[in-house]
Amino acid sequence: QVRLDESGGELVQAGDSLRLSCAASGRTFSSNAMGWFRQAPGKEREFVATISASGSRTYYADSVKGRFAISRDNAKNTVYLRMSSLKPEDTAVYYCAGRTSVFSSSSINDYYYWGQGTQVTVSS
Repeated sequence: QVRLDESGGELVQAGDSLRLSCAASGRTFSSNAMGWFRQAPGKEREFVATISASGSRTYYADSVKGRFAISRDNAKNTVYLRMSSLKPEDTAVYYCAGRTSVFSSSSINDYYYWGQGTQVTVSS
């Protein structure tokens, strides 16, 4: 079993940067590919970024490519999402998610573990 706890969400201005963290409990973190998803009010949850269990492979949604960076520290059981050049359309609840596979995936259905989410609000 893996428990995920996100932190770092806050109200920022357009153009600012922010780093989200996701602390995972459980012994298998280094065997779990991880991902970040987000859900804006009235919209479906969407893929943001994913990272393989080793951290060697990453993949991003087109909407955040070049602005966001996902990383992980397996020694600390933590995955990060560094967000730069934030836009009002990035406003959403951001969720950390974990797979039971080492391979990264952009499909929401491939993720078994989910955190409670952290709110990111970007003002214009």
